[in-house]
Amino acid sequence: MTSSSPDRTPARALVALTPVLGTVLFAALVPVLMVRVNIAAGMAAAVLIGSLWFAAMLRTAEMPGHH
Repeated sequence: MTSSSPDRTPARALVALTPVLGTVLFAALVPVLMVRVNIAAGMAAAVLIGSLWFAAMLRTAEMPGHH
């Protein structure tokens, strides 16, 4: 068993939290914008959040055998 180095701990937390944060942000913000502002604002937020979330998920992905 190897212990993770202290400098990798924040990165591991980011990898673990990225899916949850994106899901919560998307589900909370898009409907609120659609109701309070207009549907176009909700759709724009959906595209923006979805794109940023996708990029973050790709950036923080841990692939087996790759360092």
